[in-house]
Amino acid sequence: MPASQDNARPTMNRRGMLRMTGAAAVVGIGTAAAAAAPARASGGLVHPGMLHTQADFDRMAAKVKAGTAPYKAGYAVLAANSHAQSTWKPNPLAKVIRGGDGTNVGTLYHDVHAAYQNALRWKVTGDKAHADAARDILNAWSAKLTSVDGNADRFIAAGLHGYQFANAAEIMRGYPGFELARFQRMLVDVFYKESSDFLAHHNGAYVTNYWGSWDLLSIACVLATGILCDDRAKIDEAVTYFRTGKGNGSVKHLIPHIHPGGLGQWVEVGRDQGHTTLGVGLAGAIAEMAWNQGIDLYGYDDSRLLKGFEYVAKWNLGHDVPYTSWTWNYGAPGVWSGSQTLTAPSPDSRGQLRPIWESIYNHYVNRRGLDAPYVTEYAAKVRPEGGGGNYGEGGGFDQLGFGTLAFTRPKAIVAAGTPVPSKSATADTGTPKAGDASGGTRAQGGRGDDLAATGAGGVAAVAATGVLAIAGGVIALRRRGARDNG
Repeated sequence: MPASQDNARPTMNRRGMLRMTGAAAVVGIGTAAAAAAPARASGGLVHPGMLHTQADFDRMAAKVKAGTAPYKAGYAVLAANSHAQSTWKPNPLAKVIRGGDGTNVGTLYHDVHAAYQNALRWKVTGDKAHADAARDILNAWSAKLTSVDGNADRFIAAGLHGYQFANAAEIMRGYPGFELARFQRMLVDVFYKESSDFLAHHNGAYVTNYWGSWDLLSIACVLATGILCDDRAKIDEAVTYFRTGKGNGSVKHLIPHIHPGGLGQWVEVGRDQGHTTLGVGLAGAIAEMAWNQGIDLYGYDDSRLLKGFEYVAKWNLGHDVPYTSWTWNYGAPGVWSGSQTLTAPSPDSRGQLRPIWESIYNHYVNRRGLDAPYVTEYAAKVRPEGGGGNYGEGGGFDQLGFGTLAFTRPKAIVAAGTPVPSKSATADTGTPKAGDASGGTRAQGGRGDDLAATGAGGVAAVAATGVLAIAGGVIALRRRGARDNG
């Protein structure tokens, strides 16, 4: 078995946190010099500035109008989706439940995706009927929703659909009649509250009990909330956890081994490929949202994420990958505990198609000029990407999708000298860096069934569940042009 390098120390590579200093670094359209400067709020945040900037929307609109491939095909998939129709009517709930009796989370995620898809269609076509539909969905939910509940899966609902909802709201920011302030309050009080609490306390379990995807969906929600609410402390909370958190979703635990040749072993690949690729999609979304706010998580720790993305893509494309045994420690203090050592990759759901690869491919290959051969191959396999409603129920709504339309970009390499180092996500404002919201345990508060739900989609109790694992193969990540500064 090939030797591996462990990198568990939460030290920060001095090149890791970057702040882009020009719109060319943020959007990369045509040539770097031609990119339009994004709008910045008084606090220095970019709006729109989550998964998409205004320059991204301008590119999409121009390319679709011109009938340019592959944008035309990407938009056609969007336009044909039932959720992307301006006739969609919202069905808001006061309480959303995921896991246990009364589960109704599907009602939420169908409306979330309808809001996002209609907002995207408006930005591409200018048709206000779609803007009105998106606005009305967002307003209906912010007027009614008060909680997300259920067993431990409530954290999945809060994280996934909180960050997705925030992205729809960010697109609609400033549109006539959109109740932004009310939506921001709902996002903080209902979604962010659960996600931040999960990162801080892990539902009363040992910090290692939950898989990496649980942390990532919570990080995504915290980060998106910070951007929508112009709250730099929340942005820093998410970025700090991603870099140095104690759970399985912080980047050095998410990718615990770097193999010779530069392939990064993904922590969840031994479990199954459905949750592994869920994590890839979430990590890509986190990195893109951070990038659009001037923070380079894509390049953090010598592009550790790229090494992990290539590892997952290679395995799921049918190739062998290297593997170093990894031990999962699970349980809760005073309740139960155990461990399992994973020794081989899981074939479960291997080769699953999710609309997650275009953003990753276009960042590393077209924006940064790096080689990513397996990511490139996977993106081509899924192209043109669809979104919620194109991949079945449940997990088919785990990602917003439509990356062929939204993320395809001409090569416009961001020069290594363009970004400059930043001490933290808030270094340019002097805002104190938030503490590491990763630690400790907390009493379960009477929710005795919570720890049994350790995965999306009805995974059985950890104590009774057999866990699969990961396997071997080596690649080199070759850089084209200037060395990545991240």
